[in-house]
Order: sequence, then structure tokens, then C-alpha cells
Amino acid sequence: MRTSLDPAVSARLTRNDAGLVPAVVQDATSRDVLMLGWMDDEALHRTLTTGRGTYWSRSRGEYWVKGETSGHTQHVREVRLDCDGDTLLVLVDQIGPACHTGEHTCFDADRLL
Repeated sequence: MRTSLDPAVSARLTRNDAGLVPAVVQDATSRDVLMLGWMDDEALHRTLTTGRGTYWSRSRGEYWVKGETSGHTQHVREVRLDCDGDTLLVLVDQIGPACHTGEHTCFDADRLL
């Protein structure tokens, strides 16, 4: 797939077998971990250029912009790459709940410990 992602950034990414990198999404102000999404080069490029959280939906097989249908948008402040290049940290201003269940974060429901 041809993308417009900066080749220097693309070269730093370590992708899984599906060509994806996990993106941990964190509230830029509260530091709450909101969700986990998946990005390929194109989703990362779209996120970096539009400032809106854009992900690859593994279940639907298409790109989606957070809040496009729900109105619960993410305005991206910063994107960081971890030391191994295999995980992204996306710092956002979240408008409305981040989880599709209506919860503030996707990690509110089930505490295991």
C-alpha cells in the first residue's frame, strides 16, 4: 500500500503480521488510558496530518475516525513512538466518552486485580 507517511517515521515502526501497530490512547490532561486502537502507516499519516484519531478497524476492515458517527471525537495533541518502535502513544483531548459502550474509558468495567 502506498502511503504519504514520512519514510523516516515509517522505517521506525515495527508492525505485527497484519502490518499494524497498537496505539495506546491517553487523555492529555487527566492521563487516563482511554482505549487501544490499531494503526498502519496510512492511519498514522491521517492522524498526524488531520489531528484527529484515525485507526484501522480489524473487524470492519476499514479506516475509522474516532467520533465520526458518535460525535465523541479525539483531538490529537501528540503522538509518541516507544523505544522499540512497536507501540504508539496517542495523547488526545477526548470529547465525550472514549468507549463504544458509553464509558469514559474502555478500561472502566473489569478490574482484574
